[in-house]
Amino acid sequence: MRQIGIVIYDEAEVLDFAGPYEVFATAARLCEEKPWAVCLISERQTVNARGGLSVNSHFTLGNHPKLDVLLVSGGVHTWALNNRTLLEAIRRAGEKASWVTSVCTGAFLLAEAGLLSNEKVTTHWEDLPDLHRRYPALQVQENIRWVEDGNRITSAGISAGIDMSLHLVEKLHSRELAEKTARQMDYEWLQIASE
Repeated sequence: MRQIGIVIYDEAEVLDFAGPYEVFATAARLCEEKPWAVCLISERQTVNARGGLSVNSHFTLGNHPKLDVLLVSGGVHTWALNNRTLLEAIRRAGEKASWVTSVCTGAFLLAEAGLLSNEKVTTHWEDLPDLHRRYPALQVQENIRWVEDGNRITSAGISAGIDMSLHLVEKLHSRELAEKTARQMDYEWLQIASE
C-alpha cells in the first residue's frame, strides 16, 4: 500500500493540509482495495496551525514510514525556512518519494530543502515574486492552479491544493476515481494546470 505523508508545522494553513487530506482519504474510502494510506507528519506530535487550530499528527519527523508521496503544506513559512531539522527531514523523505509535492508556500520549503532546483513551479499569487527572487533558477508560473514537472507538483494557494490532489489521485489511480472523489466531496474540480 502506498503511503502519502503531509508535512505540517506551526502556522500551517489549515486548508493546505486538510483539503489534500480529505481528497486522499475520500478517494481511498471510495475504492474496494485501499490504494494508499494518508498521514500527517510534524516535528512535534501537536501543531498549532493558522487560526490557533491544534492538530495532532499521526507521526513525527523522526518516526514516519517511508513515503511514496511527500506533500508539504504552506502557511506562515518564514520561520520554517530556518528550521534545519524540518528541512533535513523534508529532504530525506523527498529523496525517497516517488512524488514530491507542495501546496502554496510549501514550495519554498521544498526549494530550501534542495528538492526543487530549476523546475516549473507555482505558489500563492501573493508569494510568486518572493519565490522568484529567493530561487531565481526556478521557472515560476503564474495564473494556474498547479504545475507538474517530472515527479514534482506544486500548487497555487490554499484551495488549489485540493485541485492538485485530485490530479494526483488521477496520476496514482485513475481519472474515474478523481472525478468520483470530487463528486463525493461536492467540489468543482478546477483543472487549470501547466505541464
